[in-house]
Amino acid sequence: MRALAAIPDVSLPDRIAGRLVDRNTESHALFTREADRLAAACDEMARRFLAGGRLIAFGRGAAATDAQHVSVEFVHPVIVGKRALPALDLSAAFTCWLPSIVREMDVAMGFAPPDGDDAVASALADARRRGALTFALSGSQGDFALDPPSKDPFVAQELVEILYHTLWETVHVFLEHRERGNENVGASSFLYPFLGGGDQDLDAVTRLVAASIQAKAKDDEQLRIRVAREQSDRIADATATIHKKLTNGATLLLFGNGGSATDATDWAIDCAAAGIPALSLALEPANVTAIANDIGTEAIFLRQLIAHGRRGDVAVAISTSGGSPNVIAALEEARKREMLTVALLGYDGGEILRRGLADLPIVVPCDYIPRIQEVQASIYHVMTECWKPWQA
Repeated sequence: MRALAAIPDVSLPDRIAGRLVDRNTESHALFTREADRLAAACDEMARRFLAGGRLIAFGRGAAATDAQHVSVEFVHPVIVGKRALPALDLSAAFTCWLPSIVREMDVAMGFAPPDGDDAVASALADARRRGALTFALSGSQGDFALDPPSKDPFVAQELVEILYHTLWETVHVFLEHRERGNENVGASSFLYPFLGGGDQDLDAVTRLVAASIQAKAKDDEQLRIRVAREQSDRIADATATIHKKLTNGATLLLFGNGGSATDATDWAIDCAAAGIPALSLALEPANVTAIANDIGTEAIFLRQLIAHGRRGDVAVAISTSGGSPNVIAALEEARKREMLTVALLGYDGGEILRRGLADLPIVVPCDYIPRIQEVQASIYHVMTECWKPWQA
C-alpha cells in the first residue's frame, strides 16, 4: 500500500463540514439549470417504457457503480406499490453487449467521469443510431447530454446520483399519467402532492415535476448542512480512527444491500485508486448467491467476512435502515474478530445504533432512502479525500 501521509494539522471537523456544504453551490446551479430538461426527458422515458423499452446502463470503474445503482432502483423500487421497470447494468462488457441487445425503444444511460470516457461515448453514439434514447452522464454525445456538473470527480458523481434518483422518482408519475389520463395518481401523491387529482395535461405536469426536482435537490442541500452541523465531529473521529488503522496495515471490508451495495463497491474503488486496501463484499455475485442458496441471505456478508477479516481490520457497513439482518450479522462477527466497526446509517440509526454494533456510527437523519444515500455518498467521499496522500 502507498504510505498514507498524516492528516493535515487543521481542524478536521471544520474541514469536513466545509467540504460537505461546499457541494451545495454546484448542486443548486445544476438543478436550477437542468430541472426542465430532466422533467421532459423523464416523460420520454415513460413513453418508451410503456412501449416495451428498457433502461440499459453502463460505465467503467467507479462510474460502473452508478450503472448498478440506477438499475436496481428501476427494477426494485422502494416506493410501495410501484412497478418493477426493466433495467440492466451491462458494465461488465458493454462494448459488445450493448450492440447485441439494444432495441429502438430502449433508453441507454452511459456514466463517465468529468474528463470523459471514449468507450462510453462511442457506445452511446451506437445506441442512438439504433433508435435508443441516450443519456450521457456526463458527456457530450446523447439526447440528454450533461456537461460535467463539477471538475471534482467525487462531487460530479454525487450530483449525477441525485439526477438519476429524480429520474427514477419522476418516471412513475409520467407512467401513471400516461396510463390513467387525468385520474388521481394514487401512490405517487406523497411524492408529488400537487398531482392529487383534477384535470391536468402533461405539459402542466412537466412544469410541476421540474419544480419538484429542484425541491428534491434543495432537500439534499439542507440535509448536508444539517449533517455538517450535527455530525462533523463524529465523521472526523471516524476519519482519524480509520486512518490510524490503515497506517497500521488494516484493510477496509465494506458491505451493504441494494443501492448501499453499489455504494460499498464505489467506496472500495475510490480507496483502491488512492492506494488504500479495501474490499467490497457486495461485489462477489458468485459468493453472494452461493451463500444465499446454501446457507441463507443473512450469511452473505458474514461468510465472506469470516474468510477475509483479520484482527485490526475495519468492517464498514452501509445501511439506510440500520436494521438489515445480514449487515447486523456481519458486524457481530467483526466484533468477535476484534475488528473496528463503522456504520453509515439513515433514519434514527436503527437496530445497529440501538445495539451499539458500530464503534463509529454516522447517522444521516432522514427517512427517505434516496436522500440518505446521496448524503452518505458525500460523507464517504469527504472521508476518502482526507485519507489521500496530502499535497501541501
